[in-house]
Amino acid sequence: MTAPSTETSEKEEPMPYEIVDVSEIESPNGVFKPLRPSLGVSAFGINQLELPANAEGPEHDHGEDGQEEVYAIVRGGGAIRVEGAERDLHPGQFVFLAPGTSRQMVAGPDGLAWIGIGCQPGAYKAP
Repeated sequence: MTAPSTETSEKEEPMPYEIVDVSEIESPNGVFKPLRPSLGVSAFGINQLELPANAEGPEHDHGEDGQEEVYAIVRGGGAIRVEGAERDLHPGQFVFLAPGTSRQMVAGPDGLAWIGIGCQPGAYKAP
């Protein structure tokens, strides 16, 4: 795992970027790879999640912590169960989920990988 860059310029400021290889990030449970700490991001949560072929992720919502989430499907395929309805997923799709919305990811025969991005509603400040 690569830690955020601490190299400094002549003005002693941290480097304004970080590159992380997700294959070097440890997964505490085999599904969830936290990217925020390695990237040094503080404005939102970002993780890569992977389910093996035909596996189901946990059904959950973010009603308690109030996070909105966006899932970006990057590999494989499957479905998402949202409030009892099931929708097919494939790479290139993005899914928005309000905090109290129940969701469950379900992998197809090729597994399913997605990037999850979460933040409190209204936290974004437009330039």
